[in-house]
Amino acid sequence: MNKKDIVIFGGGPAALTAAYFLADNNKVIVYEKENNIGQKFLVAGKGGFNLTNSLVQNELAKKYLPINFLDKAILEFDSTSVRNWLMEIGIPTFVGTSGRVFSIKELKPIDVLNKIKNGLLEKNVKFCINQKFTGFNNENKPIVNNKKTISADYYIFALGGASWSLTGSDGKWVNSFIKLGIKILPFQASNCGVNINWSDNIKSFHIGKPLKNIQISCGTLKARGEAVITKYGLEGNAIYSLIPSIRKQLNLNSLSKIFIDFKPNNSLKQLLAKLGKSTSSKDYKKIFNLNSTEIALIKSLITKEDYLSPDNFVKSIKNLEIKINSLRPIEEAISTVGGIDINELNSDFSLKKFPHIFTIGEMVDWDAPTGGFLLQGCFSMGHHAAKSIF
Repeated sequence: MNKKDIVIFGGGPAALTAAYFLADNNKVIVYEKENNIGQKFLVAGKGGFNLTNSLVQNELAKKYLPINFLDKAILEFDSTSVRNWLMEIGIPTFVGTSGRVFSIKELKPIDVLNKIKNGLLEKNVKFCINQKFTGFNNENKPIVNNKKTISADYYIFALGGASWSLTGSDGKWVNSFIKLGIKILPFQASNCGVNINWSDNIKSFHIGKPLKNIQISCGTLKARGEAVITKYGLEGNAIYSLIPSIRKQLNLNSLSKIFIDFKPNNSLKQLLAKLGKSTSSKDYKKIFNLNSTEIALIKSLITKEDYLSPDNFVKSIKNLEIKINSLRPIEEAISTVGGIDINELNSDFSLKKFPHIFTIGEMVDWDAPTGGFLLQGCFSMGHHAAKSIF
């Protein structure tokens, strides 16, 4: 078998996975514009380093949007495959709370990254750091640092989205691909907080307070978990899962609505049964086991008449409407959507107009919630692109 020359631009999880599975039968060079590979990889580890999620196969694939886009890649290389691969390079994992998969506690994010890097070096992958992709020449070959033209049999681009620009993920590559005639969709925030106009009472006394064991819905999406009240609105895992629906509503109407169920384990009928003939608003906290923040939030968002009506108050416990004004800025977001339009890609993530050029990872327009799914998507895309070449 003749070895192919493969050049990979980017040093994140999608790029490193592709390099690993290509290296046995090909000559692989990774170009990274930062001082070292995996900068966003390391930042992601600061909040709890979940490498994937314990969901497998079809249940895992359901977590990704657009529907069906990543199915083949996920089914080929699901969380079980990722964990087996990580074990192969010396990274044992365990399943934590909510199904998230972590490296063993003895391994910090930098240790995980170094083990992946060492595994690549053992396969003779070459790293060229401080080498920034700056465009294509007249023959559509990549250029680095505005001067050096790179020639190869195949090119894989994994340049990231547009969040956390300090890690190098700044989205500045888009103009180069637009010049190639590739359709680029505007970047938008995902897995982020939302902006809400809180009352003065909420701003003064409840910023930083958590809302635990709640269910939030938006459109057809529902998510259980918790959220935190911030000075600008809400943040937290129960919000992140709803961002695709919130974003869609905002894009259509410039306004979105979410609905909080403070007692998802109780039906409306069960809560109404707790009411007595002489129930007073002073009794709400004790009867329904609500804390001061929950009471204050409900009170601030419904009319005085509804608050004083026990029946209407109970309905608010199960379905409190909150208006969302906007998403937090892209720079704050954990991930982004937008970038390469998926209609520009073949099923192996190569460009239809340039089949020797592949685009993978967050530079492509796909979405997933937090909880290990983002990294899993990148791992699966890197593996799938590599498999299509070797």
